[in-house]
Amino acid sequence: MVQTPAAHFDIKDRELAPLGRQRISWAAREMPVLALIRERFAQEQPFKGMRILACAHITTETANLALTLQAGGAAAVLCASNPLSTQDDVAAALVEFGLPVFAIKGENAATYERHIRAVIEHHPHVVIDDGADVVSMLH
Repeated sequence: MVQTPAAHFDIKDRELAPLGRQRISWAAREMPVLALIRERFAQEQPFKGMRILACAHITTETANLALTLQAGGAAAVLCASNPLSTQDDVAAALVEFGLPVFAIKGENAATYERHIRAVIEHHPHVVIDDGADVVSMLH
């Protein structure tokens, strides 16, 4: 696993992590192909040394994608692409898994912009952006 230079995060409550871990695990069982990819990535490390930024819905499905990238050696960082869909328990669990997450359900516009700026400071090699807010700010 590649650690980010500074593993910061901004989430609602770290105490929500146990429920988030359970829900991520349940979703993983419903995503068997991604589980196979994660196993392969863990062995092959195709993203070793890469920094990947994902601005997406912070849900159990996205969590499993992020954990797969992490297993593949990536230093991944996440922010919410839609604060209304953020699952705070999932964000907390991802922080426990060592992923910097910047997402709070219902965050206001100023916090949303601050979160986007925080993940850009990660200096990503690859950007996954659902909504193009990160890409717009980069340009």
